[in-house]
Amino acid sequence: MRWIILLVIGVTALVALSSCSSPGIYADRNHYIETKDTNAIDFFMMRWFGEDDWADQQAEIAANPDLVPMTEISFARILTPSAQPQLTWLGHASFLLQYKNLNVLTDPILSERASPVSFAGPERLTPAPLTAAELPPIDYVVLSHNHYDHLDEETILALGDNVVYLVPLGLTEWFVAHGIEASRVREFDWWQQASIGPLEITSTPSQHWSARSLWDKNDTLWTTWHIAIADWQVWFAGDTGYNAHQFKEIGERFPAIDLGLIPIGAYQPRWFMKPQHVNPAEALQMHLDIGARHSYAMHWGTYQLAAEGLAETHQDFTDALASAELENPGFTRIKIGETLVMDKKPAN
Repeated sequence: MRWIILLVIGVTALVALSSCSSPGIYADRNHYIETKDTNAIDFFMMRWFGEDDWADQQAEIAANPDLVPMTEISFARILTPSAQPQLTWLGHASFLLQYKNLNVLTDPILSERASPVSFAGPERLTPAPLTAAELPPIDYVVLSHNHYDHLDEETILALGDNVVYLVPLGLTEWFVAHGIEASRVREFDWWQQASIGPLEITSTPSQHWSARSLWDKNDTLWTTWHIAIADWQVWFAGDTGYNAHQFKEIGERFPAIDLGLIPIGAYQPRWFMKPQHVNPAEALQMHLDIGARHSYAMHWGTYQLAAEGLAETHQDFTDALASAELENPGFTRIKIGETLVMDKKPAN
């Protein structure tokens, strides 16, 4: 009984302290939603003391491992990639993009937990398909924002100074604090673009937020990315909610996107998650808004971050495709660990 009282006192103190924190310098970037003053404590209270049912994804996958398809990494393919554009899903929002002798990682996380501590927090539903040491030499890491399931300290430290980090505004300080030279980090505001050899990178808008503690909410920016490697155009959604404006604008500015990487998980309950995480139907609409030739689903099946079950995600994704009544929606799921070789965009 005593520990319960202490827990309640501790949580109450944290709520009181966190409610006094500032909204953050980038709090006004989500123009198309009413910004809610929520934080990790609100999530904790919703998760453990709210009325919404939470699925047990660990139990689901134990009963049916096929709910999250996996395959062994083809080291032959990723270490000696095709001359064609090549994509490998490493789980969650982590992809290895390979083309024109470049190796680009998105939001790399290979850790057991997406958490500030090693003993608690969301743990992997499926094992990481490889270690950081088994990756080919990485040229660029593209980061969407600073949440623990997207900016993973353990993986970044393993990659070290041999990489150029392309990040949203405000994150250089974090890298320097972790021993990465500031010269290895390049910050971007929305619509800021840079050309580095065959890589042309543009930060594009997102509907999300940032924080690594109770006291730094929205002190760094969050972003999506348009990644062009020579004639291959990839749009990486990172982590975002949906609105009917920003993603249409991205499609208008980049009318020839070959590939979209779009989240479909961590979306229930909608009353809490909708501003920051798309559900499968919104993900499909995002795919249509950006006009990608094809998109692949991500941000599901690796860590449980919300209330929905894995079977529910499958069904909601299937229902979204069926409801759209498109002859070829061009939006599919792939296996964790799977490497796909892409055909080049046909010449006009």
